[in-house]
Amino acid sequence: MNFNEKLITLRKQKRLSQEELGAELNVSRQTISKWESCQSYPDFQRLVLLSDYFGLTLDELVKDIDVQEVREKNINSEKLNSIYNDVGTAKKVIKWYLIIALLISIAVVFIPLFIFVLKAIS
Repeated sequence: MNFNEKLITLRKQKRLSQEELGAELNVSRQTISKWESCQSYPDFQRLVLLSDYFGLTLDELVKDIDVQEVREKNINSEKLNSIYNDVGTAKKVIKWYLIIALLISIAVVFIPLFIFVLKAIS
């Protein structure tokens, strides 16, 4: 049995809604829903709280979890964070290039204009 199936079964055995279980663990109903639909997994602290709440050892709670799936989701999350960081860095670099290009453009236009005006006045 996968973790999500085990969590659903345990929650239903106690006749709890996702909202009620979330309140017991100080997480939202949406968080419980994500755990139950395999969109995410609880952190270690929440696993300990879940095992205590259901009166199970950690081993009993997480046994038979597809560890490879958890690793892949973690790696995908790390890759996304890396991509977001790279995009943020690229945006900053592009912004500075645009500022520098604008300053150079202003200098190219206004310096000759300024020289022309000075010559015209003289």
